[in-house]
Amino acid sequence: MNRIAGIAAASLRRSAVAKCAAISSAPSCSAPLSVLSASVTSTSTRSYSATASSSSPEWHGTTILCVRKDGKVCMMGDGQVSMGPVVVKPNAKKIRRILPKSSAANRPAGEEEGEKEQGGTIVGFAGSTADAFTLLERLEGKLDEYPGQLARSCVELAKGWRTDKYLRRLEASLLVADETVSLEITGNGDVLESHDGVLGVGSGSNYAIAAARALVDVEGMSAEEVCQKAMTIASDMCVYTNSNYMVEVMDTADDEKKKEEEAD
Repeated sequence: MNRIAGIAAASLRRSAVAKCAAISSAPSCSAPLSVLSASVTSTSTRSYSATASSSSPEWHGTTILCVRKDGKVCMMGDGQVSMGPVVVKPNAKKIRRILPKSSAANRPAGEEEGEKEQGGTIVGFAGSTADAFTLLERLEGKLDEYPGQLARSCVELAKGWRTDKYLRRLEASLLVADETVSLEITGNGDVLESHDGVLGVGSGSNYAIAAARALVDVEGMSAEEVCQKAMTIASDMCVYTNSNYMVEVMDTADDEKKKEEEAD
C-alpha cells in the first residue's frame, strides 16, 4: 500500500510541475497573440475605411440615347445631375452640336447658335462635366484636323485618351453622330458603332437602349418618337434620370441623297 501511495504522490508531483511549466511559458505566447490581435484590428480598420470611402457621395445622372431611322438621326438626353440622394440640377445641357469652322464663321449675325442648325456633329456626354468638356474640346480639335472624317477623329481621340497619362484619368463617355455614322467613345480606347442604329450611355442607358430596340422597327414611328418613348421608360425606371429632355435631330446622308434625287 505504501508503494502504491508513493507512486500516486510522484504522479501528482509530475502533474503539478507540468502545470507550472505551462503557466510559466504563457508569456512567451502573448507576443503572437498580440500580433494576431493587431492584425485583426488593422484588417477591420481597413474594412471600415473602405466602407466609409465607398459611401461618399458620387455624381450620377445622365441617360443619353441616339437613334438612326428613316433618314434621320436623333440624340436625346435628360437634364438631371445628382450627388448622392440630392438632385443638384434638373436641366443640365448634356448634348452639343459641333459645327465646322467654315459653317460657324458664315453664320448670319442675327442667327443664334443652335437655331435651326443642320449638319455638323452631335455630341452627348455622360460622366464628370469637367472631364466631358475636356474631351469635347479635344474632339473638336480632331474634327478640325480631319474634317468630314468622324470615325478617324474618334479613333485619334480614343488613342490619346488611352495613352496620355493625364487624359486617361478622365471619367466620361461620349456619343457622337453625324450624317453618316453614330459612335460611342470610352476611356478604355473603344470606338463602338451600333449594328442597329441604337446607342446609349449613362446610368439609365440600358433601359433606354432596350426600349429603343423594341420600338425601332415599329412602322410610322420616327427616330425622335422612338427616342422620346424610350427616354420616358428610362426616366420611369432610373432614379438618376428625369423627363427634362434635350433633343438634337439631323438628316442622314441617305436622306439627303434621296432629296437630291427627288429634286432632279
